[in-house]
Amino acid sequence: MSTYAIKADAFYLPARVARGGYLMVEDGVFGEYVTEQPDCEIVDYTGREIAPGYVDTHIHGFDGADIMDCKAESVATISRGILRNGVTSYLPTTLTASTEQLESACASVAEYVEAGDDAPHARIQGIFLEGPFFTEKYKGAQNPAYLSAPTMEKLNKWQDAAHGLVKKIAVAPEYEGAVQFTADAVKSGVVVALGHSAATCAEAQACLDAGAKVFVHTYNGMSGLHHREPGMVGAALSTQDKSYSELICDGHHVNPVSAGIVMHAKGHEHVALITDCMCAGGMPDGDYFLGELPVVVAEGTARLKDGGSLAGSILNMKDGVKNVFDWGVATKAEAVYMASQAPAEANDIADVCGSIRPGRNADFVVLNSDLTLVETYLGGESVYKA
Repeated sequence: MSTYAIKADAFYLPARVARGGYLMVEDGVFGEYVTEQPDCEIVDYTGREIAPGYVDTHIHGFDGADIMDCKAESVATISRGILRNGVTSYLPTTLTASTEQLESACASVAEYVEAGDDAPHARIQGIFLEGPFFTEKYKGAQNPAYLSAPTMEKLNKWQDAAHGLVKKIAVAPEYEGAVQFTADAVKSGVVVALGHSAATCAEAQACLDAGAKVFVHTYNGMSGLHHREPGMVGAALSTQDKSYSELICDGHHVNPVSAGIVMHAKGHEHVALITDCMCAGGMPDGDYFLGELPVVVAEGTARLKDGGSLAGSILNMKDGVKNVFDWGVATKAEAVYMASQAPAEANDIADVCGSIRPGRNADFVVLNSDLTLVETYLGGESVYKA
């Protein structure tokens, strides 16, 4: 490895946007940001901007592969493919399925991580179990045959299969025992998210009091805001700096005005952009499956064949970042933050990814001034050029 300095128009640092200057990269990790030209190789990105690699903490698949394939090869396909979207760290995400299927999915991720991958690939920072602890009314594209009440016995079984990689699990707060489960899961080191739920605001708040901290794709799959019963959306909007809200900003799942309301209510630093991308991401329109459910991909959406409900998305993170800026609901710095540092902090992985800090892996993206992706770097090496 070598030492070089990046020259660019702007650098999105943890607490500010630095204009001009140089960012040191030393043996694959970030060094200091400096204003004077250092005596080393200069990689000149004049006219470009440098941001942390994006962190996608809710993604099911890409390039025709799905985590629920329960195959290490599928995990490899996703990990390699999402570099094209500027994603350098992620949480492979499961769906509601049988206990045995989820064990197999967790085991396949662990197998991939432990075997290593010689090809450039986004770093797996843990597993997100999206289900099966959901309820019927807002199940969305989750298979109702496998919905069940939360238990630590099941979580521990999946954690064993994952060799400790389970980082986050979602639960519907209206289940009896959801509050105790939340407390126990958090105590075990797992982030608890709330979603796919008809819970009242009070039920959601009780789980937040017990340690839950994330709302799964806010607005989607949850009880809405009403002036007499604020519901899950009300709980999300009213907890400002006490919780994080995921948002799918593809223009189909959430109206741009509604996205802006969440950002205004919570502050951009407590909004995590996600893709919720399914296997058809990066693929042509056509027929696919989300878990066991048949899906039609057309006109920018993935929808269940039976009923037409949205079934995940085909959103690329690089496009979600650009969308929120183009919609006028976030500045460039806020858009970048919501795709990097905010999701890392929401999921307790900010110690290893999500920001440009000395000593961290030099995972970053090169952007045009309009936030279109130019290049992705991993460990100081260019791994994708648009």
